[in-house]
Parts: sequence; C-alpha cells; structure tokens
Amino acid sequence: MAESSEHSSILPRLEGLTEILADVEHERWSHWQRYLHSMCERNSDGSLVIPVNLVKKWELQMNTPYSELSESEKESDREQVRLYLPIIADALKPDL
Repeated sequence: MAESSEHSSILPRLEGLTEILADVEHERWSHWQRYLHSMCERNSDGSLVIPVNLVKKWELQMNTPYSELSESEKESDREQVRLYLPIIADALKPDL
C-alpha cells in the first residue's frame, strides 16, 4: 500500500522528534527516580530498601491494565502524556 502524501510528510517530522522526546522522557524518568529514592530507606552501603507497602502498591499497579486502574492512577498517567503533547502538536503544525 502506498503512503499518502500526508503520511509521508508527517513521518520525517515525527522521526525528527526523537531527541526532543527522549529529553522529555529522561526528565520524566529522573523525576520518578528522585521520588522513588526519597521513599526508600538508604543503607550504609548506599543501597536502597523499598518499603513493603510501596512494593505491594507498585506491583499491583504495574500488573493492572490501564483500563482497570483507579481514576486517580489514570490521571497520573495522563499527566505524564501531557508532557509530550505540546511537542508533538508543534511538530505537526503545517508548514506555512
């Protein structure tokens, strides 16, 4: 199936977003790591222990399909996606 001209003009623009979106993803991941580390007990050797209540909570979340998450858990995921939307919207603006 041949690519439409719209698709062929959007794909290179989206591919060009790799570094910009990777930067956003790194910031998102770093934010999560700072939070995770702040919730853990630091041992004298520098290792971290995640409290059992958080292990249980996060294991339940990671094994739950998005559609079955609570509304507040879904909103947390939506907040993360919203970090990407302005970048994608800007990339999809028509060339003038």
